[in-house]
Amino acid sequence: MLFTRTQTITPQDAADRLSAGTLVLVDVREPAEVREARIPGAVAIPLGQLPARLGELDAATPVAFVCRSGARSARATKAAAKAGLDAANVSGGIMAWARAGLRVVGG
Repeated sequence: MLFTRTQTITPQDAADRLSAGTLVLVDVREPAEVREARIPGAVAIPLGQLPARLGELDAATPVAFVCRSGARSARATKAAAKAGLDAANVSGGIMAWARAGLRVVGG
């Protein structure tokens, strides 16, 4: 296909599923960004390292990717889906997560 639609999930849905243990949340931002603000329970794998580290993710558990605004995590979602993972992009990234009043720590 020339154009493929990336599966998305809202920040609230991602938070609910992360809390329930039915989703792994992967933050693909750079380490300095993660130190400034992070989502508790998220696994940090910078986008540049993701291809080599996709094997660390359990194919039996859905995974959602988050970045600052959703662009990098959309690329991560496509790569993970291509590798056979049930993957979704957190729409709006950590900015939307914080705007939704969901927990962010750091800074």
